[in-house]
Amino acid sequence: MASHSALDFYDQLAEDYHLIYADWSLSVSRQGNALDALVRRYLDGAEPLEVLDCSCGIGTQAIGLAEHGHRIVGSDLSPVAAVRAAAEAQRRGLAVATLAADMRSLPFADASFDVVLSADNSLAHLLTEDDVRRAVGDMRRVVRDGGLLVLSARDYGDARQARRQSTVPQVTNSDAGQVVTFQLWHWHDDGVYDFDHVQLLPDGDAWQVRVRRATSRAWALEELAALVEEGGFGNVTWHGVEETHFFQPVLIARPVA
Repeated sequence: MASHSALDFYDQLAEDYHLIYADWSLSVSRQGNALDALVRRYLDGAEPLEVLDCSCGIGTQAIGLAEHGHRIVGSDLSPVAAVRAAAEAQRRGLAVATLAADMRSLPFADASFDVVLSADNSLAHLLTEDDVRRAVGDMRRVVRDGGLLVLSARDYGDARQARRQSTVPQVTNSDAGQVVTFQLWHWHDDGVYDFDHVQLLPDGDAWQVRVRRATSRAWALEELAALVEEGGFGNVTWHGVEETHFFQPVLIARPVA
């Protein structure tokens, strides 16, 4: 089965990634607040924490946590996104070290971090159980005993069975006018889908259309929980949106010594 490159997708999207949010700066703060409250609850208010965001993108969660004083390292498959994340942090007077790295092979020493984070449904780009096992196993390697794994994922619900074909359009106000973002989904038979990420940008009296393509797998939350437990974590718990005030369900797990 052929799939579209996640690396190419995020390299191409990095410049416009903020436009998928109604207000990206506000989302940075809100997500940082939610994640900070959650990790402090589990780690007894310890601070500052050494945090690895191993799918940092342009820094949405990494910058939000850095605003709370945590020491953040961000890595991402896309070097273009990682560079932008560091620049966005610096523009806010924050120090977030970033680098390009595949979460299945993290270039960090064992037991380097108090918290390992992968948010915004990044695991969906890992299309097989073996790929998820490799990623979770390396997250377990770099997190300290007594630390925390934090993942967030889309709750696909019945989207896989119903073969949902599109997402709800997001409208963002930019200096040039309204920007519209949505996805079109094209399903395979095994829960994997290719998607077109479509952005309509104002161009005078017309629209400029930008389309980037990638491939994801609609993992059920219970499937991810089982793979996390296989990877050396215990007390695996999903927390809902209403509880955490984060925009996706959040999985919390503790390393098993």
